[in-house]
Amino acid sequence: MYFGVDYHPEHWVYPYDGTAENPEARWERDAQLMVAAGVNVVRMGEFCWGLYEPVEGDYRFDWMQRVMDVFKAHGIQVVLGTPTAAPPLWLARKHPEILPKDANGLTLHEGTRHAYSMNSDIYWEYSRRIVTELARTLGGHSQLLAWQVDNGIGGHGTEFSFNEETQQDWEMWLRQKYETIENLNQCLGLRFWGQVVAEFSEVPMPMRAPTVHNPALILDWMRFASDTCVAYVRMQADLLRELTPDVPVTTNFRALTRHYDHFDMAEALDFGALDTYATLKHRPSENAVEFDMIRSLKKTDRRLPGGDHGFWVIEQKAGHVNWQDVNSLLRPGVVRLFTYQLVSRGADGVLYFFWRSPRIGSEKFYGGVLTHDGRGDNRVYREVAQIGEEMKLLAPIIKGTKVAAEVAILYSHDNVWALQFPMQPNKHFKQREHMMLFYNALHDRNIPVDFARPTDDLSRYKLVLAPSLHLLAGGEADLLKLYVQNGGTLVATCNTALVDEHNIAPGDGYPHDLTDLFGMEVQEFDPIAPDEENHLIFKGGFPVSHLHGARLWCDIIEPHECDVVATYSKDFYAGRPAMTSHVFGLGKAIYIGFTSHQAFYYDLVDWLRGQVNLFPLLKVPESVEVSMRQHGDSRIYFILNHQNSPVRLHFYKPAHDYLTGTTFTGNYDLPPLGVLVIDEKVAEKPAPLPEPPPA
Repeated sequence: MYFGVDYHPEHWVYPYDGTAENPEARWERDAQLMVAAGVNVVRMGEFCWGLYEPVEGDYRFDWMQRVMDVFKAHGIQVVLGTPTAAPPLWLARKHPEILPKDANGLTLHEGTRHAYSMNSDIYWEYSRRIVTELARTLGGHSQLLAWQVDNGIGGHGTEFSFNEETQQDWEMWLRQKYETIENLNQCLGLRFWGQVVAEFSEVPMPMRAPTVHNPALILDWMRFASDTCVAYVRMQADLLRELTPDVPVTTNFRALTRHYDHFDMAEALDFGALDTYATLKHRPSENAVEFDMIRSLKKTDRRLPGGDHGFWVIEQKAGHVNWQDVNSLLRPGVVRLFTYQLVSRGADGVLYFFWRSPRIGSEKFYGGVLTHDGRGDNRVYREVAQIGEEMKLLAPIIKGTKVAAEVAILYSHDNVWALQFPMQPNKHFKQREHMMLFYNALHDRNIPVDFARPTDDLSRYKLVLAPSLHLLAGGEADLLKLYVQNGGTLVATCNTALVDEHNIAPGDGYPHDLTDLFGMEVQEFDPIAPDEENHLIFKGGFPVSHLHGARLWCDIIEPHECDVVATYSKDFYAGRPAMTSHVFGLGKAIYIGFTSHQAFYYDLVDWLRGQVNLFPLLKVPESVEVSMRQHGDSRIYFILNHQNSPVRLHFYKPAHDYLTGTTFTGNYDLPPLGVLVIDEKVAEKPAPLPEPPPA
């Protein structure tokens, strides 16, 4: 288990610390405090280009060599960031053409991070130079554990630039994809509003215009921008692998927020690493979904430090942030709780950001493990030191374990981008919110979840959920049919397969290419206002804990060979199917033609569990989160209480807690924000933790 911090040694030299006689004295003191807190790895250097190369061609890595030597003396390993996220001022002044232009055609100027266009050949060349020199100079250091490429790729909207060089790359990208101008005009539907082009060079970048651009063109622009981001990271990753073949490479993701294809990006790397704002969230599932997503990005060919199987969290907030309207302190126990939530869902490395709140720059009021004074007697440092001691106990227990899920939620970046086009059937329908209704229900029932693309191998999953795959390519539809044909259970919803891979509506009915799979056809769909509902009537064995209503979207379904699970109760389509089930080959395809409130999705998950023989990890009170890591016949359960009050558990046989070394039976009150880590052998039955009796 790697337990560490994000360290910025360039901040902690005289006059900000140290002395005039020994400007770098603070580094030694920091290393001592880190060791005392259980830290065994640091990340450094991600913003140091201007210090590594203050003048073009004058490389100064000696100071970073000295920092790494200090950490070597204390047994702390190092992740080095390539410094390309913050180009030096001299580079922008010598080559102002590297600066990105926004959709208004305005230049975004130097003097901060991310002031570069990833379509600039000049910036690529200078990036190669600094990465090459860095790897040649420090790549052989004994403490180097991994590389981080750049920092926060695409941050602050810089996935996109509208420079002249971008226009040239855009033209080349379109040529490679469409080959002929006739094919491009046809696939993008440019006959609409008469926007046909005669040459590839005429295809516009979607800059600010009087009204909306063609949605098919915007979708391709998003793909092009994503490919640009991935290519830039891949260039650095390939270069680092060539120069330091034994050192794995990652970059830091912001799960579900950046405008590039995270799955494609993960393919360019050896392992995934996450920046998480988990401590700022209110609902545990809002944290967990990001952890499950980052774990799912790279399912094969992972190469992590230490031979681990999961992912890293390379920036876990240790304290308050500085960009909210009110930046409140994190309460005691919160950092610890969310650290265990990360580890429980597959994190094999957790690094806190910052090590120490900086005294300089725009983030000087950002919370760190240490406060500005750097003494190490503050509350957060003591809490992190406690976690560090616990991680020493836990590391040998979780070594070699991983998270295994029997349920997948399909996620397609193309689909997300298509749904961001402003002219949708219902502007109140939000794909992220819709997906979270399913995820919340699975999370709160303690059923592990992976994320997958429609093109992934889905055969390992008992159940696959496809919330609103509005955009579905023909090949993706075939793969979904194959999954069900071979015995899988697929659940799809309204707003599925309304457009093909070119963002063009089909001429063969909805959901296109899938009507045979579901044994029905959507004849019309009725978007309804947020304050309106259509009531639902359920049939058969579907469990109903509430009176469920259809909201935002109602598909009007014509059944063919399917069974009807629910119908609408009012409007002109009263009595028409709202939810169906169809046997297809060896499997089953379920279609939900509406969205509802969260309570419906809890009932849905309870129903689906019986359909596919799916079980929660443990039976616990609803406020308790359970995750599991396993290897061979060993299962390690993490039991987390996210409440500010104790929760009573009942163990019917002895349970051993690795964190305290305590074994207990019977009632146990898990304290507020409390954590248990217990084990079980597969040969044995789980120690049941039943739902508490009614008060």
